Amino acid sequence: MAVPKKRTSISKKRIRKNIWKSKGRRAALKAFSLAKSLSTGNSKSFWGDKSNKY
Repeated sequence: MAVPKKRTSISKKRIRKNIWKSKGRRAALKAFSLAKSLSTGNSKSFWGDKSNKY
C-alpha cells in the first residue's frame, strides 16, 4: 500500500531553494563575465582571429 511522504521542513526547503538559486546566479554571472571578456577582446579561453569583431 502506498504511504505518503513525510513533509519537508520549511527551513530545509528554504535551504534547498537558496542553493538552487545560487547555482543559477553563479552560472549567469559566469556567462556574463565570458561575454564581457569576449566583447573587449580580453578572453583567455577563446582564441582565434581577434580582428573579426561583431
